[in-house]
Amino acid sequence: MLFKEIHLQGIKSGSISLAFRKWKKGAVKKGSLIKTSVGVVKIGDIEIVEEQDISEEDSINAGFKNKQHLLDSFPGAIGIPIFKISVSYYSEDPRIDVREQTDLTDEKYFELKEKLRRLDQFSKQGDWTKAVLIAIENHPQLQAAGIAKLTGFEKEWVKPNIRKLKNLGLTISHSIGYEISPFGKLLLEKLKHEE
Repeated sequence: MLFKEIHLQGIKSGSISLAFRKWKKGAVKKGSLIKTSVGVVKIGDIEIVEEQDISEEDSINAGFKNKQHLLDSFPGAIGIPIFKISVSYYSEDPRIDVREQTDLTDEKYFELKEKLRRLDQFSKQGDWTKAVLIAIENHPQLQAAGIAKLTGFEKEWVKPNIRKLKNLGLTISHSIGYEISPFGKLLLEKLKHEE
């Protein structure tokens, strides 16, 4: 489940407590924890509602000026259910602590290498992790399209796979582009020494 940055800031501050989505079927479950750029967002109650059941207050609690502004944000398809979802800020992003580490023990290094090996092994693209990490290291703030061009991978494939590296604490996402985290730099240094 994706959120606009302005809505994430509202969830973190507590001024936004609802989200509305048009989905053919539910895409999140109650109790789910979603990692976002501002931290972890918790999903609360979920219900399907009709347009007429959405109040002005609901719309404001979802970060919109009024009900019409909320309805205008929906895709044009008619007949798709509207989900009313309670959301709340849960915690800071745990990946921040990982990516800021300044020590990489041999044990942790081998564990990380094994995780990267598995990502490579189970990808239809073959070995990609090191190539993408080096592209990000050499071109900080470059967007996914630029990384795709440098590495020869499709842009739509690059984005979710950089997220896998981020989940390991190796990269940092910005509003525009990516960079290697301090922890990622430690890993790359060790990988390069092995060459």
